[in-house]
Formats: sequence, C-alpha cells, structure tokens
Amino acid sequence: MATFEDRKKGFEEKFRHDQELQFKVTARRNKLLGLWAAEKLGLAGDAAEAYAKEVVAADFHKPGDSDVIEKVMGDFKAKNVSVTEAQVRDELQRLFEAAKKQIMTG
Repeated sequence: MATFEDRKKGFEEKFRHDQELQFKVTARRNKLLGLWAAEKLGLAGDAAEAYAKEVVAADFHKPGDSDVIEKVMGDFKAKNVSVTEAQVRDELQRLFEAAKKQIMTG
C-alpha cells in the first residue's frame, strides 16, 4: 500500500507544481502584455511598470483572459489607440510563449 500512497503523493505534487507554473507563466505573460500596451499608450518607465501591474491585477476579476483583454481594449479606446481585439489576442499568444521561456530558464 505504501507504493500506492507514494504514487498518489507524487501525482498530487506534480499537479501542484504544474498549477503553480501555469500561474507564474500567465502572470508573466500579462505583465509583458501590460508593457506592450503601455508602449502603445505612450507610457514609459515607472508609468509603464505601474500599468503592467494593473493589467496583471485585472486577471483576477474573472476566469480566462477576457478581463485582461477588456482592460487593455478599454484603455486603448479611451486613448484612441487603433489596436483590434484580434491583435491583442495575437499578442497574448505570442507573449505566452515568451513568458513560458522566461519562467523555464529563469
């Protein structure tokens, strides 16, 4: 029975690790999206970093990416920045791969 319990604990640990890794990658991706959007909004330096933190925080409102996309698109609309939702979604996908690489190597 000990081997079954050991396997169970191993699976639980792997699941926990995978969930933690997914959270870190998503948070990093959202920060990178925030920095990308900040540049489009004409923000730099501390203002860009603060905006990126706002984008990361926006992800905690609803499950999925819709809250992040709504935040960025709303800010683009408010500042008359011509970026489509499809472009934001494409950027999210591109940045997911970059964030994953950063987390895995860093």
